[in-house]
Amino acid sequence: MTSQAAAQHPLDGVRGLVFFGFPLHPPNRAGTKRADHFAKVTVPMLFLQGTRDTLADLKLLRPVCAKLGSRVTLHVIKTADHSFHVLKSSGRSDAEVLRELAETAVSWAEEIEEIQSKLAQNPEAKKNTCMKTGHYKERGGKAARVRQKR
Repeated sequence: MTSQAAAQHPLDGVRGLVFFGFPLHPPNRAGTKRADHFAKVTVPMLFLQGTRDTLADLKLLRPVCAKLGSRVTLHVIKTADHSFHVLKSSGRSDAEVLRELAETAVSWAEEIEEIQSKLAQNPEAKKNTCMKTGHYKERGGKAARVRQKR
């Protein structure tokens, strides 16, 4: 997994890691051992997770993300499983969910680029970036609420 390689040493050209349904533990066997290496990852990370993912109990993943701090953004898809299939009762189609995942990943990557560009122009700006706040961000809902329309 790329995150394990990134934990060992910085990877050339890698500015962030996106996890589409990170497998935190085996199905229905809660645990966080698979996340131990994240403490050594130095680039921003985006976790895209469903509330019904049997490979990542959000009650376990949220504290992992909180411990990692500002390097992490957690985007939660309500009623989605590990493959991001949602319940019919959600009123959403799989295509809508996939679009949300893509838009969220793009928005997050653009945010990283913007922050890194500002830091390159003004190293003192590092003190004022969201990557240094010490708090992880959790997003949810439709991507339109996450990403401003251009």
